[in-house]
Amino acid sequence: QVQLVESGGGLVQAGGSLRLSCAYSRRTSSAYTMGWFRQAPGKERDLIAAITWSGRNTYYTDSVRGRFTISKDNAKTTVYLQMNSLKPEDTAVYYCAADFPTGSNTWYLGPYDYWGQGTQVTVSS
Repeated sequence: QVQLVESGGGLVQAGGSLRLSCAYSRRTSSAYTMGWFRQAPGKERDLIAAITWSGRNTYYTDSVRGRFTISKDNAKTTVYLQMNSLKPEDTAVYYCAADFPTGSNTWYLGPYDYWGQGTQVTVSS
């Protein structure tokens, strides 16, 4: 198991930047895939970025590729999501999640079994 706590959300103007953090605490020796999801009101929770435990493999959905960067620091037990060039459509609750990897070609899809509480990101026009 792993515990996840997100932070860093807030209000920002379009074109601005935010950095989200996800502090994690692993309870087993398993190497988890870490992902960032977001959910806007009335919409499904969607995967936007993921990273392998080693940090050497990453995934981005098309809508954020080139603007967002996922990274991790195992020494600080933290996963980050740097968000640049923010748009109003990026407004959502952002969640950090952990997945027990299986080695699939679509490793980034999960399933993700462990979730943080979420942090609100609001981008004004």
